[in-house]
Amino acid sequence: MNYYLLFYRTIEKRAIYRSEHLKMAKDAQQKGSLIMAGAMAEPADGAVLIFKGESSKIAQDFAKNHPYVKNGLIKSWEVRPWTVVVGH
Repeated sequence: MNYYLLFYRTIEKRAIYRSEHLKMAKDAQQKGSLIMAGAMAEPADGAVLIFKGESSKIAQDFAKNHPYVKNGLIKSWEVRPWTVVVGH
């Protein structure tokens, strides 16, 4: 299995889709593909999500179907492979 980081650059008004966002994230976590996720602080202008899977498609599909992305609340997003050297 490989790890992938999904970076979001966000706008501030996301509350309207927050419950849909949290449900999607919790579903992905229960399936084992989303390992960890959280918002950036100081400034609160982004988020990072860590995925585990055979390819980056798992993170890309999550982003493409995410309510924040679909509703224009993400300025940009990017998926990058992540090489873990400590931990598992």
